[in-house]
Order: sequence, then C-alpha cells, then structure tokens
Amino acid sequence: MSINKNYKNWPDNKGYFGKFGGRYVAETLMPLILEVEKNYNKLKGNKSFIKEFNYYAENYIGRPSPLYFAERITKDLNGPKIYFKRDELNHTGAHKINNCLGQILLAKKMKKKRIIAETGAGQHGVAVATVCALFNLPCIVYMGEKDIERQSPNVFRMKLLGAEVRSVNSGSKSLKDAMNEALRDWVTNVKDTFYIIGTVAGPHPYPSMVRDFQSIIGKEVRKQILKAEKRLPDILIACIGGGSNALGLFYEFLNEKRIKMIAVEAAGYGINTNKHAASLSGGRAGILHGNKTYLLQSKSGQIKEAHSISAGLDYPGIGPEHSFLFENKRIKYVSATDKEALDAFKYCSKLEGIIPALEPSHALAYLIKIAPKLKKDKIVVMNMCGRGDKDIFTVAEKLNVKINE
Repeated sequence: MSINKNYKNWPDNKGYFGKFGGRYVAETLMPLILEVEKNYNKLKGNKSFIKEFNYYAENYIGRPSPLYFAERITKDLNGPKIYFKRDELNHTGAHKINNCLGQILLAKKMKKKRIIAETGAGQHGVAVATVCALFNLPCIVYMGEKDIERQSPNVFRMKLLGAEVRSVNSGSKSLKDAMNEALRDWVTNVKDTFYIIGTVAGPHPYPSMVRDFQSIIGKEVRKQILKAEKRLPDILIACIGGGSNALGLFYEFLNEKRIKMIAVEAAGYGINTNKHAASLSGGRAGILHGNKTYLLQSKSGQIKEAHSISAGLDYPGIGPEHSFLFENKRIKYVSATDKEALDAFKYCSKLEGIIPALEPSHALAYLIKIAPKLKKDKIVVMNMCGRGDKDIFTVAEKLNVKINE
C-alpha cells in the first residue's frame, strides 16, 4: 500500500497505522471500546474539556516542564548542545501523569465509577492512583510480582494514595502479565469500569488517545527550543518500552523532515541473548493486548519473556504506531544494554545533579555513545521522562551497595 507521508494523519478510522493497530478484543468488550472511542472523539476538540485538562496540567501536574541545557554533559561529551525535557519534574515524577489526567477526565464524563490500570515500573500506577485520589474514584492497579519486589517505593506510594495493588504471579510476573489481568477484570466489569492504559498500545482508540495526551511534551519543546535557540532541534531522542514518552516528544515533529528522531529500546544482556526487551530489534509482527504490532515471540508465535533492568521497559511488545514508523523508517530504533543504562544513570547523577530513572538512562546511554561524533553546532533534545528515586534499590543491588549500612 502507498503510505501517506503526513504522519500526523494516522491512524485511519479503523485504528490502523498502515497494517498495525486495530481492535482485537473479546466480543464482550467491543461495545465498551466503541463507547470510549465515541466519547473521546466528541471530547478531544471540546473547548471546555481542553480548558479543564490545561487547568490541571498547569496547576496540578506543574506544566510546562522545563527544557534544561545540560551544560556539563555537553562539555564533557564535546559534541552537540544537549537539552533535557524534564518531565521527571512533573507531579508523581514521570510523564505518565499527562495521560492519566486526560483519561480520568474522560472517565468522569462517561460517568464511570471504578478505575483499573496495569503498571510495570509503578510510575503509571502511581499516576493513576494520584488522579483517582484527586477525583475520589476507587482504583485497582495490577502489578507483576517481580515488579512489586523491585519497585517497592512505588507500591507504597500507590497504597498511601488509596489504591488497591493486586499482585500478578502468572507468566513472567511483570508488565505483560499485569496487563493480561487488567483486561480480564475489564471483561467482567464492563458497565462501571474504565481502564486507564498506560502506554500507546492496546485496542483502538488507546494508542492514539494516549499519544494525543502525551503530545503536550513535544508542543512545549517546540515553544521552548525556539525561545532558547531561535530554531528547532536537529535530533530528538527518547527511551522506548510501549512508547508513550517517545511519541509524546516526537509526534509534534513527525512532519519536520530534517529532524532526526531516535528511540532507544532495552537491550538487556544483549540483543543476541534471550534476555532483552527490544521488540523492534529482535521481534516480528503479531497480536497482543488488542492490537497488531511487533512482539518478542517464538517461531510458533508464543510470546517470549522480556528482560530489562528497567521495569518500565520490560515489555515484549511496542505501540503499533512505532511499528508503523519503524517500517517506514521515519524514526531510527536502536538499543542500549542494562550495563550501558546503569553507567548512564551514574554519569548523569554526578555531572548534572539529576538522578534519572533507569528508563531514560537508556536514551542517555545511546546519546553518550553518539554525541562525540556529532558536530558542535547541532542541537539534541532528550526526554528525561522519569526520575530515579524509584530505582535506587535496583541500582544499589547492581552496585553491591547496602543502602541501610
């Protein structure tokens, strides 16, 4: 098929980005999914809805988040000017709250009385629990047993906020399995329940809806970089698991042909091992969680377990829009290993006084690798999509440091 090079026109009216996306759900869920789509299409251009979203974005989340010139890292790498879009300074410490705010407002308009969600690193779970506390709605968060162990600070935060955290001990006991359980819950509670999906995946309209709410990141970057540099950046870079923070940064600029975009997957122990989470680098097309996209799978189509030091990137799939952009070569998809991310985590902490989450540490790891080869007159913007306090126990264990001693 011929591809419409106006990338911002996708998906089509059936929820497809080329051959990716769609709506592969149980018959029981289809009426509810159609209801979500109908209400979102009605509200996304509604001035009152947009005004309410913008009010909470500014006064509750703390937007716009700063665009920060990383002067010491720029000098140390002796390459281009490097800016961080500091979404880790949002309320709750990550970009996830942008999407959760939009979806909770939609759920309220649809008069839903119960909210469910899945989470990996816990940042999405914390953001859902936060907006549910704000709007006085009960909240159930499904989380893999493995992720509960390595993200205990976020589990405690969710519980403080009033959420019920349900441990999932099936499969790999991580994000994929948490999403499976959330979908099972939704099927059995369709009338009163709204499912806040945390990334640009799932059945249509979720991939485009989450992207739209996260696109506030790129819209702010456009204004901020024009003010700081009087021109647009040359390169945009972000980590990618499901892919919401990456599309949040990239979407505003997809039709700016001269801007190069790089998304960094989690290579774990290496792409050539079975211990990674790089769906595009090491996967192929298949269907999972309501959409067709690239997945880590065996020859017989069984979903493989993903691995990453970062719980937020530990997912065997990717959003369908990313699969579309990958096959059409609009975005360059690369990867960084656990070790490279850990080194970048320490590097950023010491040079900039910013402790990044392990997720954006993957993006920084790749940036560290390429920056010395780039011209000094280039401008790079990296999305610092989460802060690292949630990861201190994981990092301490990897560094053989006992925090309580």
